[in-house]
Amino acid sequence: MANTTAELEALLMQRSLTDPQLLAAAETSADYRILPDATVVKIGGQSVIDRGRDAVYPLVDEIVACRKNHQMLIGTGAGTRARHLYSVAAGLNLPAGVLSQLGASVANQNAVMLGQLLAKYGISDVTGAGLSAVPLYLTEVNAVIFSGMPPYGLWTRTAGEGVIPPYRTDAGCYLVAEQFGCKAMIFVKDENGLYTGNPKTDKDAKFIPKISVDEMKARGLHDSILEFPMLDLLKAARHVREVQVVNGLVPGNLTRALAGEHVGTIITAS
Repeated sequence: MANTTAELEALLMQRSLTDPQLLAAAETSADYRILPDATVVKIGGQSVIDRGRDAVYPLVDEIVACRKNHQMLIGTGAGTRARHLYSVAAGLNLPAGVLSQLGASVANQNAVMLGQLLAKYGISDVTGAGLSAVPLYLTEVNAVIFSGMPPYGLWTRTAGEGVIPPYRTDAGCYLVAEQFGCKAMIFVKDENGLYTGNPKTDKDAKFIPKISVDEMKARGLHDSILEFPMLDLLKAARHVREVQVVNGLVPGNLTRALAGEHVGTIITAS
């Protein structure tokens, strides 16, 4: 290890940070899993929170019960209000970076609302630099809430087409799971998982219990249940190499998924 470290340091001083030999040397260093016992749970904005108390209150009760046995980082989606903001801002010809900030404001609002509902149980929402306090929250109460929108703002990568930010709350929550080295990533939506078509409009759509990223792309399903740039993040991952999409409107689904059961659709990196 000492020789490897010395080689890496020498290369860092001498080469470009994109040099192939430098990247290969850096690759030999194993990533440290910061929160290997925690699960990131993304609560959909449009699919769950926008439905109001009938959808949110049962999920709050389930979260409170689950935190006895599971560490959870709970991320919030943006939802319908963000879509309205995107529509207005795009009509004003504003760039993706501005739309990203607007979408983040709605995801933040959802995190605050969920945080207030869970406050009496000691479960708080954190913002920005507050993520550094996540280990303390998990140690004390086994759960914490954060806004799912990644904080790119004006630094958002430009989308290939249009001005809708390509990395939104699905990607933001997944990146937290991957970078913290968490054990699992669960997306809580309003469908049982992935289908061959839109189950809301296609009565012949068939449920898909498990599928890989490449299979999704080959079948044209990569823009159906999750933000499709997130699938490329999954393909490149070191720790979280699969995610599960579950129906949060069905009581007990989140509990079962946290326990490791195959409840909805599992999407694998390979």
